[in-house]
Amino acid sequence: MKASPTTLKSISHGNKIRLEILRVSTDIASAEGLEGLTIGRLAKDAGMSKSGLFAHFGSKEDLQLATLEAAALTFAEQIIEPTANVEPGVKRLVAMLEAWIQSVEKSNYRGGCLFFSASAEMDDRPGKVRDLLAELTESWVIALNNEAKLAVRLGELREDCNVELLIFQIHGFVQEANWFYRLHNEKRAFDWARKSIDQILRFLRTGGEKI
Repeated sequence: MKASPTTLKSISHGNKIRLEILRVSTDIASAEGLEGLTIGRLAKDAGMSKSGLFAHFGSKEDLQLATLEAAALTFAEQIIEPTANVEPGVKRLVAMLEAWIQSVEKSNYRGGCLFFSASAEMDDRPGKVRDLLAELTESWVIALNNEAKLAVRLGELREDCNVELLIFQIHGFVQEANWFYRLHNEKRAFDWARKSIDQILRFLRTGGEKI
């Protein structure tokens, strides 16, 4: 996901308040959906007045967009930034996937990963919120694709590796793990995703060695 140019290390007091509000809004949206996220609902959970919230967000749509952007910033901090210094290629790809799985598996939000739930909710609803959601989630898929393509160029994955198919499959493993865990409380689901990723990457490795 794209990271916001504003980091948690260099923000004003006003932005700190805004970030705390967005932490609460992300929690609500993850469990109740972006459409369930209203100024009134947020005011109650954040312990603020509606007028105070309107100073930060002029409309429900503005709040939804800001919530997605805040979730993207958290995603970048938890997944993109920690893996930036890992050796490029397969090792970084695996590190990115493991960080992603852990963030979904151990999510601090009631409803788990906002991007999973929001995608199911907003996929058929045209508008700015859907467009931003599509842009943010696509940026993650592109990042995975780029790392896999680099692994092919480095000779770590076979030349005949269909990178787009590979990332489609890997992305599906994690999506399915989230579904099994959230709906069926299947605690083994994320380990199944890890094993599935390991199996497909071992199959595609040029040397056949375990990652």
